[in-house]
Amino acid sequence: MKPPVLMIHGAFVGGWSFERLADHFAARGHEVHAPDLRHHDLGPRGKPPAALGTTGVRDYVDDLKAIAARLSGPPILVGHSMGGLLAQILAAEIPAAAAILLAPSAPWGVLPSTQFEIAQAQGLYMAGNFWTMPLKPRFWIAAAHALDRMPEAERHAIFARFVPESGRAMFEILHWAMDTSHATMVHARDIECPILVLVGTEDRINHPRTVKRVAQRYGRRASYREFPGMSHWLIAEPGVEIVAHTMTSWLEKVLGASEAEKRKAAE
Repeated sequence: MKPPVLMIHGAFVGGWSFERLADHFAARGHEVHAPDLRHHDLGPRGKPPAALGTTGVRDYVDDLKAIAARLSGPPILVGHSMGGLLAQILAAEIPAAAAILLAPSAPWGVLPSTQFEIAQAQGLYMAGNFWTMPLKPRFWIAAAHALDRMPEAERHAIFARFVPESGRAMFEILHWAMDTSHATMVHARDIECPILVLVGTEDRINHPRTVKRVAQRYGRRASYREFPGMSHWLIAEPGVEIVAHTMTSWLEKVLGASEAEKRKAAE
């Protein structure tokens, strides 16, 4: 029986963002779960509760731990962007078969590698006390930096499904040095499962240099790959078929090797 797959979406979106990849895994016999994070299930026209603004990374992780506990076995964690960071935290705290990080946000202590990443964090202050409020998605930001490799008509259709995000979670992720709770801290030694880290070469939100630093934290447990010409929305943009194939091929290799080791140990 193949391990279940728990897909963890990024900021400003929902579980729907994994539709293409979820179909790929389901077609290969995996039980797939792509839940909406807390307060992300209101729909694009739904008014977010004030509580979203103060919902933190640990709240998301606690909810995901509860979901994982109900699955049929240790899951394959698949996380995109913010979800890639949540997957790292989760993998350090629960048994996981494997973790696949797609353009993951960096955990506490990993410095940004570009001026754009720094400006991205500083720009949040234009909203005021952003760490206490829900943050609205902005089309021009999404179109220019996340959906920039998508056909124009599809950009509008995808953005129509975006939802507000937690200001507190954004503070904890992008301003981790000021977060005394260390909400995004991940002790690399606590992750025992194999890790695959993927990123597009044109990703500006989580730049390949930064993402590579994330992969390097996990030493030999991690495999790292860049996809030429792809950007931040590599979960659905042109070329996603190659990304999906890379994911499942890697899983067949590492999970197959794991099963062989278990059989050898039992002999």
